[in-house]
Amino acid sequence: MKKPAILHTRDGVSYVLPFVLITCCFALWGFANDITNPMVKSFSKIFRMSVTQGSLVQVAFYGGYFAMALPAALFIKRFSYKTGILVGLGLYAVGALLFLPAASIGTYGPFLAAYFILTCGLSFLETSANPFVLSMGEPADATRRLNLAQSFNPIGSLCGMWVAMHYIQARMNPMPSAERAQLDADSFEALKAADLSVVVRPYAAIGIVLAVLFVLVLLTRIPVLRTGDAGVSRAFGPSVRRLFANKAYREGVVAQFFYVGAQITCWTFIIQYGTSVFMREGMGEQAAEILSQRLNIVAMVLFCGSRFLCTWLLRFVRPERLLSVFSALAMVLSLAVIGLDSRAGVYCLVAVSACMSLMFPTIYGIALKDTGPDAEIGSAGLIMAILGGSLLPPLQAMVIDGGHTALSFVVPLACFAVVLLFALRRGVSNHKTV
Repeated sequence: MKKPAILHTRDGVSYVLPFVLITCCFALWGFANDITNPMVKSFSKIFRMSVTQGSLVQVAFYGGYFAMALPAALFIKRFSYKTGILVGLGLYAVGALLFLPAASIGTYGPFLAAYFILTCGLSFLETSANPFVLSMGEPADATRRLNLAQSFNPIGSLCGMWVAMHYIQARMNPMPSAERAQLDADSFEALKAADLSVVVRPYAAIGIVLAVLFVLVLLTRIPVLRTGDAGVSRAFGPSVRRLFANKAYREGVVAQFFYVGAQITCWTFIIQYGTSVFMREGMGEQAAEILSQRLNIVAMVLFCGSRFLCTWLLRFVRPERLLSVFSALAMVLSLAVIGLDSRAGVYCLVAVSACMSLMFPTIYGIALKDTGPDAEIGSAGLIMAILGGSLLPPLQAMVIDGGHTALSFVVPLACFAVVLLFALRRGVSNHKTV
C-alpha cells in the first residue's frame, strides 16, 4: 500500500511552494523569539533596571501573542490563511521598524510598545500557519507535517541568537552593571544612547527582510482550504462550545501554556544562570554573558537537531508516548539544574532544549486533532496559551532577584510536570478508544 504524501496537490495546485514560504515564516518568528530573550539582560543593563523590570520585555512580547490570537482567528475565518499571513508579516515589520523611533526617544516604554506590535504580527502568523500546515495533507500525517515545518523554527532561532551575541551583546559597552549604576546623569545618557543604537540595527534589517517576504507571499497563488464537515456550523459561538466540550483540546491549551512558559524561562534565564556560575569561577560579567549566550546557541542547535529526529521518530512512536518520555527527561534535567548550581548544571540546562523540541507542535497536533470546522478558533486558543511565556518569566525573575538563581528553575520543572500529565492522560485516553 502506497504511503500518503506528506504534502498534496489540490485543484492542480501544488502545496510545495506555499509550504516553503510558510516555513520561512516559522523561521522568522523563531528569529524574533530568540533575538528577544537576551534583551531581558541587555535592557536591564542599558536602563539600569532589575531583572524583574527587564522581564517586562517578555510580558510585552507574549502579551501581544495573547491579545491578537482570537482577533486573528476571526479574521482568518472571514478571509483566508494567506491574508492572515500577510497581515502578520506587515505587523511584524512595523513593530521591528518602530525600534528606530524608540531609540530616538530613549526610554523603555516605546520599546515595549514596539515589541507588542511586533508580536501581534507573530500571533497572526502562528494562528494562520500552524493549522494551514496541518491541513496540507492526510490527517494521519498532520502532527509529523507540523513537526517538519516547526523544525525550521529553531533555525531562525539560531540566527536570532547569533545576531544577539555578535551584533548586540558583543558590541554594547562592556561596562559592568555595578559601574553603570555609579554614572552621573550625562554619562549615563550618552552610554545608553550608544547601546540603544547597537540594539536597533538588527531589528531594522529584519524589517526589510519581512517586506521582501510579504511581496513573495502576495504574488504566490495559495489555494484556500476549508476544514470540517459540510453542514457543521462554522460560527464563533458553536465553535467555542464544541472546543470547550473537547477534553483533549482543553487539556492541550493548559499544557501549551505551561510548555511555552518553560521554554521561555529556560532560554531567557540561561543567561542569568550561566553568568552567575561563570562569574563565581572568576570571569568578568561581559565574558560570562557571552559564554552563556554561546551555550544558549548550543542549546538551540540541540533543539533543532532533536526536532528533526523527533519528526522521524513519530513515524514509529505514538505522539503521546514520545511526549511522555521527553517531558519526564526534562524534569530530571531541571532537577539537576537546581541541585548542581554549577557548570554541570549549565550543561544540564542546555540539554533541556533537546527535550523541549518535540513539545509545542506535538501538543498542538494532539489538541487540534478532530476539531474539524473549529480548527481556526482552536488554533487561536493554543496561540493564546503562549501567554505562559509572558506570565511565568516574571515569576522566575522575582526568585532570581531574591538571590536564588538556581532555585528559580523550579518554575520550568513544574511546567514540565504539567506537560507530562497531559501526555500520560492523552495516551491512556487514546489507548481506550483504539
